[in-house]
Amino acid sequence: MMELADMRALARQLYDHAVAAADPARAVHQHFSKHPPAGLPAGGHSYVIAIGKAAPAMLGEALRHIPGPVTALGVTHHENAQTIPGARILTAGHPEPDEAGLRAGREIIALLQKAGPQDQVYALISGGGSALVPAPKPPLTLADKQAVNRLLLENGLGITEMNLVRQQLSELKGGGFSRYASPAPVTALILSDVIGNELSAIASGPTTEPLGNRAEALALLRGRGLLESLPITARNLLEAPEPPTARVAAENHLIGSNEKSLEAMREALSGDWSARIVTDRLTGDVGDAAEQILHAAEMAEYSGPTALIFGGETTVHLRGTGRGGRNQELALRVAMQGDRLPQGWIFLSGGTDGRDGPTDAAGGVVDGGTIARIRASGNDVEALLANNDSHAALKAAGDLLITGATGTNVADVQLMLIPGPSLSP
Repeated sequence: MMELADMRALARQLYDHAVAAADPARAVHQHFSKHPPAGLPAGGHSYVIAIGKAAPAMLGEALRHIPGPVTALGVTHHENAQTIPGARILTAGHPEPDEAGLRAGREIIALLQKAGPQDQVYALISGGGSALVPAPKPPLTLADKQAVNRLLLENGLGITEMNLVRQQLSELKGGGFSRYASPAPVTALILSDVIGNELSAIASGPTTEPLGNRAEALALLRGRGLLESLPITARNLLEAPEPPTARVAAENHLIGSNEKSLEAMREALSGDWSARIVTDRLTGDVGDAAEQILHAAEMAEYSGPTALIFGGETTVHLRGTGRGGRNQELALRVAMQGDRLPQGWIFLSGGTDGRDGPTDAAGGVVDGGTIARIRASGNDVEALLANNDSHAALKAAGDLLITGATGTNVADVQLMLIPGPSLSP
């Protein structure tokens, strides 16, 4: 019989399968195995620029395939610093843009401006790239970009909505990368952290046409009641006439996604387990997402051990001063209504990048005893949730999912394990 501890271990193993399926190096290798890079013309040079949480791994593998001479630069978050032979790796802040990211953005622009028609530019794009390389359009400052970023994050905008605004304020986003590289051809390999895999939304689409224009960004902000809270320089820029821009020219390839990770979780379950992917579009407010998960579990038919798999990227509307993230809060909300579920359940919600919000956790793994453990530690669960302090709540229960940086990012995965009659709670 499977004990509760074994169920928790199984949940972690399945999360690890999801992360492994999004391995950046494997995805890059598979792409170049099918599409070997063409040789360079006489005098040609390869420029390889990787941006995002998976940048080091993608860059390291790409350099095994791309013909020289090569100049390689990668930008990733501070926790994922690595040494890649033949490349320069810079680190920057995420999710809050910082001075290091500003310098990295300037280096990328300077490198792209060196490329000519005889050269080849490779862009290796993964999640997190939007915050990692801020390149504010004049007269915006880094402080302006930081203020805009905080405003968007704190008010629960989805990733596509945030990137619509970010693209209008950046030199690199919304196709800016490709425009700076012109007339050199650009090939982009993209690891998606965006639900639906809209390429213009991944890392704010540095090699794609923008999601929209200034007027659409203004309409979004006005509709959310956020326009008056924008820094005046950002508002002035959005309200200025749209300048003419050249079409974006790039060859974009999607090489990894959330769907592939969910399928890996499903395939890893065998034997008596019945596993199904409920949705790969778990989005919106964490409260609504928790209800969707609980409802799916209530409606499921259990002839034996059952696994319900979800994927997506939810949002949290910040009302308090606590620490946490969307996965930790989602896990806590499910745990608070765990009496609606069959006995012996386990629920995991985790970011595939290993980091959930500004914390050391990837998410949470909760069970039917989570709330009792939090209360036994002397904490008020409802008060912690009201203060957006899901990290403290799950830490008190011993239910944080701690993985460290994984070096990849294909959004979030969720897993509900419900034992059958042969499993003990």
